[in-house]
Amino acid sequence: MDIANIHNLFLKCNSVSIDTRKIQLNSFFVAIKGDNFDANIFTKEALEKGASYVIIDNEDFFIDQRTILVDDSLFALQELAKFHRQYLKLPIIALTGSNGKTTTKELINVVLSKKYNTKATIGNLNNHIGVPLTLLSFNNDTEIGIVEMGANHKKEIEFLCELAQPDYGYITNFGKAHLEGFGGIEGVIEGKSEMYTYLFKNNKTAFINLEDPIQIEKSKNLESFSFGLNKENAGVNVVSIKANPFVEIGCSDLIISTHLIGLYNANNVNAAIALGKYFEVEDLDIKEALESYIPENNRSQLITKATNQIILDAYNANPSSMAVAVENFLQLENSNKIMILGDMFELGKESQQEHKGIVDLLLNEENVICYFIGKEFYSNKIERNNFYFFENFDDFSNYLKGIKIENSSILIKGSRGMALERTLNFF
Repeated sequence: MDIANIHNLFLKCNSVSIDTRKIQLNSFFVAIKGDNFDANIFTKEALEKGASYVIIDNEDFFIDQRTILVDDSLFALQELAKFHRQYLKLPIIALTGSNGKTTTKELINVVLSKKYNTKATIGNLNNHIGVPLTLLSFNNDTEIGIVEMGANHKKEIEFLCELAQPDYGYITNFGKAHLEGFGGIEGVIEGKSEMYTYLFKNNKTAFINLEDPIQIEKSKNLESFSFGLNKENAGVNVVSIKANPFVEIGCSDLIISTHLIGLYNANNVNAAIALGKYFEVEDLDIKEALESYIPENNRSQLITKATNQIILDAYNANPSSMAVAVENFLQLENSNKIMILGDMFELGKESQQEHKGIVDLLLNEENVICYFIGKEFYSNKIERNNFYFFENFDDFSNYLKGIKIENSSILIKGSRGMALERTLNFF
């Protein structure tokens, strides 16, 4: 069956799924093989739970006309998503970057939804499977699609752009993330810039932060719309930025007071303002949207536990995001400061150096208690009165059981695999 006929069947369904645990009535199920499982074995279960059609790539699981046999289910999903994107012909905004892309995506979505019927990537479904699922969630009622793209190696953004075919693109920044896969910071810059290459080749538009010299350099031949702090030549000139602890932005005679913590979130807010302006959302609607947004999912959340104020930023971490989170926390006008920092993953041969860099960043901060958790930090263990190193979370949790922390400001930051939100149970 060719992709056009498969698409006609897909249009008869209410949703698409790759997980039988989340299947809905009249859904379109795609059985994908993973490293540790083969979803073909769930074909019968998917139909029994309400799927109208199932794409399979193993003929042993063919049942009847409701099962569509293809050579490769993942490839079929991707081609179906690409076909669907071309079928809808709606404007699509794509964004990538080393830090802040999910938060920025959420902010852009709340702003644009003030004027348009928007749909955006759910959570961080931003890879070679997540992007197709996002595209397939768009329908005839969608006026603007917002697609987050993640990558941990070169050519991945290029591939995702070919699927999504964005009309607009934004790169949040170029930081020290996934260094192992990209082969270093230059590889990160090259890999993320694949979005600019796509936009240039197809005469599309980039949104540019004039605070970032890499963005300026890499996008100089592109059609663009810019923003920046005290940049009168920008499409959006931001006149003031504050963060103590919440980000406050001055722009267009408006003061926008957000629920986002830290100066490192300012550019995320500014990008959302810029896109709102570009798509002609009213200023007061932009302000209302950004002021009503409350972060969740362990992303820069401010949490009160007993007498402690906690900044929970434990969704992910890399050297760039860790450094700005630490520096921002140090600037806060609070006493009794505590940092709980967990290992940063996927740094390859640069891991020890990058973890040492974070430890070194705190060497002169004698009034901050620093807890470092994980094998990488532990390998950089040094003796200081306010430094504590733990090889794993269990060792740290056992330590916490024996102490009492009160009246403190606490930063919790680490890679997703560290799951440092577990620390909240001890306050």
